[in-house]
Amino acid sequence: MRLKIALTVVLLVGGCRASELPTPEETGEMPYGRWGFAFFTPHALPAVVTYAAIIDSSNVVSKFRALDSSQSDPNVVGSWRDNTNSGSIHFNKARHPPVNMVFCWDSIIDKKTYETQIVFQPSLKEAMLTPTGTDRYGNTAWYKTLLFGLAPEGKVKIWLQDSAGGKNIPLDPKRIGTFSGDKLDICKGITQHPNGYVYYGDTPEFIKGKTYPYGNW
Repeated sequence: MRLKIALTVVLLVGGCRASELPTPEETGEMPYGRWGFAFFTPHALPAVVTYAAIIDSSNVVSKFRALDSSQSDPNVVGSWRDNTNSGSIHFNKARHPPVNMVFCWDSIIDKKTYETQIVFQPSLKEAMLTPTGTDRYGNTAWYKTLLFGLAPEGKVKIWLQDSAGGKNIPLDPKRIGTFSGDKLDICKGITQHPNGYVYYGDTPEFIKGKTYPYGNW
């Protein structure tokens, strides 16, 4: 509960861009430009992220209402794997490593709205500022993408993705909490499904005869 209250106050007040807070343009960027973040789900267990806000290491608050689509990984069935790729990122970009983050998401498979709040480890900044080698073109490689896996029961898993295509590193945040129902705060009323949820695509056939939550997440 302490995590929830602290993040709510900082994001709601900080989001006003008080005069003492720096603007993004005043803080520069990472050595490789902006870092990105992406959301994905296990095969046929869809979810949609509707809003995100980040407080970064330069005390800049960034809000995202237009987000890249959450992708379904056809190779993630029954359990996570560490080599999912984020694909192209267009909107989900920020200037400095995150310190706090909150995002709102509709779990279609759960038929619920969730609110996930995260406090990252201080060591994340160093990891994102340290080259990992070179890619196949000879360019410096970095851990410059955060991957968020969204699974049934509101489960969230996080990785750092190597731009050279190496194995992703699972992350353990300092604190993480996911809320729903009457415990929603920042995400209360934020949904793309105000009239309810309907299964579509591969989902009805995929879950037929299977037991929820359809794997070990």
